Amino acid sequence: MVVCLTGLWRYRNYLIIFLTPLLILPLPIIVGGPEARCGYVIILMSLYWCTECMPLAVTGLLPVILFPMMGIMESSEVCIQYMKDSNMLFVGGLLMAIAVEQWNLHKRIALRVLLIVGVRPALLMMGFMGTTAFLSMWISNIASTAMMLAIANAVLKQLFDTEAKTEEREMDLMAIRGAGPGTGVPKGQDNQAFDMDDGGVTKCTKDVKPMKNGVQLEPEPEVEESPEARERRLKREAKYLNLDKGMSLSVCYAASIGGTATLTGTAPNLILKGLVDELFPGNGDIINFASWFGFSFPNMVLMLIISWLWLQFMYLGCNMKKLFGGGTNKDGDKEACGVIKNEYKKLGSVSFAEGCIMVLFVLLVLLWFTREPGFMPGWATVLFNKDKPYVTDGTVAMLMSTLFFVIPSQLPRCGGYSEDGKPLKVPPTLLNWDMVHKKMPWNILLLVGGGVALARGSETSGLSQWLGESLAPLQSIPPVAISFLLSLFTATFTECSSNVATTTLFLPILASMAVAIKLHPLYVMLPCTICASMAFMLPVATPPNAIAFSYGNLKVMDMAKAGFMLNIIGVITINIALNTWGSAIFNLNTFPDWANVTTIPTP
Repeated sequence: MVVCLTGLWRYRNYLIIFLTPLLILPLPIIVGGPEARCGYVIILMSLYWCTECMPLAVTGLLPVILFPMMGIMESSEVCIQYMKDSNMLFVGGLLMAIAVEQWNLHKRIALRVLLIVGVRPALLMMGFMGTTAFLSMWISNIASTAMMLAIANAVLKQLFDTEAKTEEREMDLMAIRGAGPGTGVPKGQDNQAFDMDDGGVTKCTKDVKPMKNGVQLEPEPEVEESPEARERRLKREAKYLNLDKGMSLSVCYAASIGGTATLTGTAPNLILKGLVDELFPGNGDIINFASWFGFSFPNMVLMLIISWLWLQFMYLGCNMKKLFGGGTNKDGDKEACGVIKNEYKKLGSVSFAEGCIMVLFVLLVLLWFTREPGFMPGWATVLFNKDKPYVTDGTVAMLMSTLFFVIPSQLPRCGGYSEDGKPLKVPPTLLNWDMVHKKMPWNILLLVGGGVALARGSETSGLSQWLGESLAPLQSIPPVAISFLLSLFTATFTECSSNVATTTLFLPILASMAVAIKLHPLYVMLPCTICASMAFMLPVATPPNAIAFSYGNLKVMDMAKAGFMLNIIGVITINIALNTWGSAIFNLNTFPDWANVTTIPTP
């Protein structure tokens, strides 16, 4: 029996792939109608996405196969959904991120910020969180998390080693002066250590530095350790283990929070824009880079500060004097800062390529903000969009990203020879296609397109209208309660499912519900989109969580205890933002005319 169950578990993906379509087949056969057929496709894709029995991007391509075969949409109409304006915006943002990573501009920014904030525990954590969040606004959460965790581990290791050496010198001086027991290690004796396992001390070795939960332990002398020295060592190890846990969690949480601040920061944000533009074509470009930033950036800052305070309380305590500098080890601070300075020196001076990328990056952000700021006519309205929205954020992103393939990576020089006497080669451009092909997450584009195709199919088949009519009784519930409960449900669901899959599944349903109960669609779609990125409890919830967990110093319970409270805080802060400045930015208190959609325009 056990062997049989083990075999079934090994082949579970195949069983899900082949059995799921058969088990839900009665829905389109018995119920019938286009609504049931579209519901069949959505349920099938939902189960495939949640179980990840096949790659998420491949599941996102199922509408191309099933919608035409089931008579829901024509193939040409389905395929158009995979290359919308929101996808072009995503491609442009990713090209900018690839250029920043390729030339190490993100590392230069991170190290420079850390040199400014210093290495005191509270300020160090604040510096790491702020830097990670800022980088995640523009580059992938995975890249920012991996880079910042590597820097954090190097800094903490240096702080630990320096404090251990300082205490060892103090104990030796106390022993020499007769002020207290020494460490028992004769002067000039080799540094000896012990290897630890679950059973305790197994053997004594020389020049070995054992590790425990990712934190390097102080080498223990071969002779018996005095009670005072042992107490100091254990207290130091416990302190740095907590600091290491808090720093790891702060980096991965800041990456997820930072990605919500910009429209291109994470995929769910663009999925929302794509669905709103598809379902409500007359929305007047209500979601653009400027409007999204105006709503999400203050919420990101608020969430970041609260997360910092919570992690301070959990792992560093409330002694502000020690956390912010009083009674700290000055030598340790200098040596830890030296680690950061050495890493910064390795980057050398700012290159021509880095300068070009920085200029293009700043120019891109400025063009995004001023294209359609909302409170005044933007440059796109004055120059191009006088009667139609010809120029969008995607146009700007692609314009600036194309320049990466045109501008050389070195300052061009006429003539000249290299050291070996050969003529100088023409410098390569800032980006080349081989580099882009390796780093571009093409699967996300298919996922976003699959979500838009599902939304279009729901509207065309009439499933959205049926769902809206079924959810009409919710009109008696206060909108604040609806938003809060849906945000809480989304934050819980995304802990065990991809944030992209979560938003793709729920947003079309939420849009139909909002139209049915005459509620502004963004009032429920916006908070649920951001909550889909607030997955803090489990290592499998997001890639940044998995990267932090892989370092070995965290347990699942550590992440669950810290993340549970942050999930609740995140839902509360998002709903506060929604009902304050969010209502002013998007006019959420009234049901807009563009949301009263009765017919679907032909593409």
